[in-house]
Amino acid sequence: MAAMMGPKNMVLAISCVDCHGCIMVRQCQSNTCPKAGVCTQDESLRAKFTGNADKVVNLITFYAQEVREILAEIGAHSLDDVIGRADLLTQVSRGSAHLDDLDLNPMLITVDGADKIVYDRNKPRNAVPDTLDAQIVKDAARFLEDGEKMQLSYAVQNTLRTIGTRVSSHIVKNFGMRNALQPDHLTVKLEGSAGQSLGAFAAPGLKLEVSGDANDYVGKGLSGGTIVVKPAQVSPLTASENVIIGNTVLYGATDGYLFAAGRSGERFAVRNSGAKVVIEGCGSNGCEYMTGGVAVILGSIGANFGAGMTGGMAYLYDPSGEALTNMNLETLVTCPVTVAHWEAQLLDLLQRHLAETGSRKANMILQNWDVEKGHFLQVCPKEMLNKLTHPISLEATAVPAE
Repeated sequence: MAAMMGPKNMVLAISCVDCHGCIMVRQCQSNTCPKAGVCTQDESLRAKFTGNADKVVNLITFYAQEVREILAEIGAHSLDDVIGRADLLTQVSRGSAHLDDLDLNPMLITVDGADKIVYDRNKPRNAVPDTLDAQIVKDAARFLEDGEKMQLSYAVQNTLRTIGTRVSSHIVKNFGMRNALQPDHLTVKLEGSAGQSLGAFAAPGLKLEVSGDANDYVGKGLSGGTIVVKPAQVSPLTASENVIIGNTVLYGATDGYLFAAGRSGERFAVRNSGAKVVIEGCGSNGCEYMTGGVAVILGSIGANFGAGMTGGMAYLYDPSGEALTNMNLETLVTCPVTVAHWEAQLLDLLQRHLAETGSRKANMILQNWDVEKGHFLQVCPKEMLNKLTHPISLEATAVPAE
């Protein structure tokens, strides 16, 4: 937070930690953050950021002061005096008739006895159940204490969030971030629908296998772990035609693997800087601002694919030839996969995807590899061309049809 001026004329400069303030600038990848110097590693730009804890305290203090003034204006002594007082509320116009189509009158009714409501601030709060990770940490004691290879199984539901994050903290604490653990040293098998942020910040040595589906933010900040999501065996759905993981998958991931036998939602692999992933289709803004890693997509993509992508590599299975119309080609070049090094990388990930998920789509492609490899489009950021250890087939660069 930057400097603030008085409760009635408060001026805030909000840092763009999530880039909502300057999303249209589209230059985060250029290391030239134009706002508060947050999204940059350039020390001269970082110096623009003047935030500290005291300014946050000031902000909350101003909030409290303004609430006091508003209460005084309506003759109330405290928040307790206005609890239940719907008569003090009125619907505010949003500025245009077509925006004011929501009737809030049913919410503005003062119920009988509202003036006698007393809020008991001493009543105990509802207990918040611990995460599944607490149980995983307990059950994985032999692994965490002695390094014993283990496999655990649980049923999940979508209220169970950030599965794998707490146990990853224990892995790093006990074995280090660059440990010598096998990729599946601790395998956690899950059946059902996993909640948000499955495998967030998952560390090396942890493997999460979901038989079912998962919500948004799968693999957020993935840091070396492995995540596998595949349909339940009894599912009648065609995996490659249905979404199996939600939006904003692998946001800010730095390392590790994700294999998902199904489609992903929007903003897939945004800001991925090192993870390798195979999925079977994605929504809009895929691989946006991606700076590293490898993405293999065995299905259709949404609009604005690869916007601001400055690193890593993507492979799109595109037998219909429609992918180029959904790509943001300002920073990208595309070509067939004809160089042996890149073909080997793609083939290895496809084989792992099949082994991990049993994907029918991957199996079909691999069974007819000599033909199907010609349907892949290799996507490389222009900024990477002079940094590649192996060249790509620039002479066969694809261009979108007019």
